[in-house]
Amino acid sequence: MQKELLISANDRETRVAVLEDGRVAEVQIERRKQRGVVGNIYKGRVTRVLPGMQSAFVDLGLEKDAFLYVADVGEEVEDFDRFGAAEDPEPLTAEKKTTNGENGTETAEPESAQRPHPSIDELLREGQELVVQVIKDTISTKGVRITTHITLPGRSLVYMPTIDHLGISRRIENEEERTRLKEILEGLKTGPGGYIVRTAGDGRAPEEFAADKRYLSRLWEQIRKKAERAGAPALLHRDLDLSLRAARDIFGAEFSTLLIDDDEEYQRIVEFLDQVQPNLASKVRLYRKSRPLFEEYGIDAEIENALKSKVWLKSGGYIVINQTEALVAIDVNTGKFVGNKRLEDTVMKTNLEAVQEIVRQIRLRDLGGLIVIDFIDMEEEEHRGQLVEVLETELKKDRSKNRMLPVSEFGLVEITRKRQRQSLERALTMPCPYCAGVGRIKSVPTIVFEIRREILRKVMGVEEGHSLLLRVHPEIYRYLQGEERRLIEELEERVGIPIRVQSDEHLHHEGFDIVLET
Repeated sequence: MQKELLISANDRETRVAVLEDGRVAEVQIERRKQRGVVGNIYKGRVTRVLPGMQSAFVDLGLEKDAFLYVADVGEEVEDFDRFGAAEDPEPLTAEKKTTNGENGTETAEPESAQRPHPSIDELLREGQELVVQVIKDTISTKGVRITTHITLPGRSLVYMPTIDHLGISRRIENEEERTRLKEILEGLKTGPGGYIVRTAGDGRAPEEFAADKRYLSRLWEQIRKKAERAGAPALLHRDLDLSLRAARDIFGAEFSTLLIDDDEEYQRIVEFLDQVQPNLASKVRLYRKSRPLFEEYGIDAEIENALKSKVWLKSGGYIVINQTEALVAIDVNTGKFVGNKRLEDTVMKTNLEAVQEIVRQIRLRDLGGLIVIDFIDMEEEEHRGQLVEVLETELKKDRSKNRMLPVSEFGLVEITRKRQRQSLERALTMPCPYCAGVGRIKSVPTIVFEIRREILRKVMGVEEGHSLLLRVHPEIYRYLQGEERRLIEELEERVGIPIRVQSDEHLHHEGFDIVLET
């Protein structure tokens, strides 16, 4: 598979796209004034402790207080002065569960998360100061989610200064390589904290891991010293911007090129790669054509299509993607595809074709949380098993952590996918001012019947000598002058006063004004 990384940058926003065999697989966008905070490290102050929810709210100096769940609280933060002190050593293993963080950063599930937790009010108190890291950006009306388990990603390693733990990315599957990496990690473990080998560490020399360790150790020491001097709330460390994060977390040996359209960003990325992975710097290219980079590669069109709910398949089938507050629903339909012989074969072909597009759309749109896929129902158990196998293979391409359940008897598949920031749709759009985000507005007949009821209520008890002015949206006006022209006449007869209808293009589709005149 040929992979390319494209970066389009200007003084207002940076856009990153991953191409796989010429097709857009991932898109990330960061605007200067709306930069995310995932990965940032803060010194915060506890504002509320909620035993009933086993969580706390922490003031980081952001617009909303951050949310801290008990599982994300390390026992070592009971007193700030002890923060970062080594815990009692525990057996180290390279087999503990790893998860994917921001832009593919592998992080560890804290060992404390595998033991029963003390109550939140035993760990925290109001007014207490903590050093925390943001692990999930603001989504909808919720504040950011934070953890006291700090992770500092390098190119090959992730350093965890507050957790004694060694781990290796599960994406490195070769057992001989895992054994080699485990020996390297055990050699690096000379003090408090732990390390995880990232996927990019596959095949790296011990000297490269040692260089990563020195860099990350110095960075943590700088953060600690700043935390000792700063008063809460305070920003202690800002993660890299999108351009450098993409170079650190996405770009690797499997990519043929990194193409960027801005001279300044080009220099920054080359200098950054010279420090962290010199052998990749030669793959960076400056895009010089007059036509915009994202337009040249069709990425702008893909982003526009990703904001639509319906996605057509080559066969004539299609999928429909709907995001809600609680989950993402994806429906598969045969559409124009009628097949040749058996219905079961037609259904199977449509479902298999849909799998690849569904996973691509999940990655492209950065959908997260609970995803429910309604495949077309298949009667043969063999076909269901084949569908699951293909889906599992496609999901391995996704850098975000995901988990899938088998196909149900109703053709449903449930997937959970790690969500750290808003989806592409939420990031690029706003709720419709007409429908308030529900996606539908009242029909014309519904509005007309509401007008009828309101007129009858408003003129109740009104004496003769008055008239009534009704101002409506132009579409409603046309309906009252055409299909429902008798309605106004009937109302005039019933209320005994004249009614004058006026079109007003400035009114909302559902809005109307009823004014009594003398």
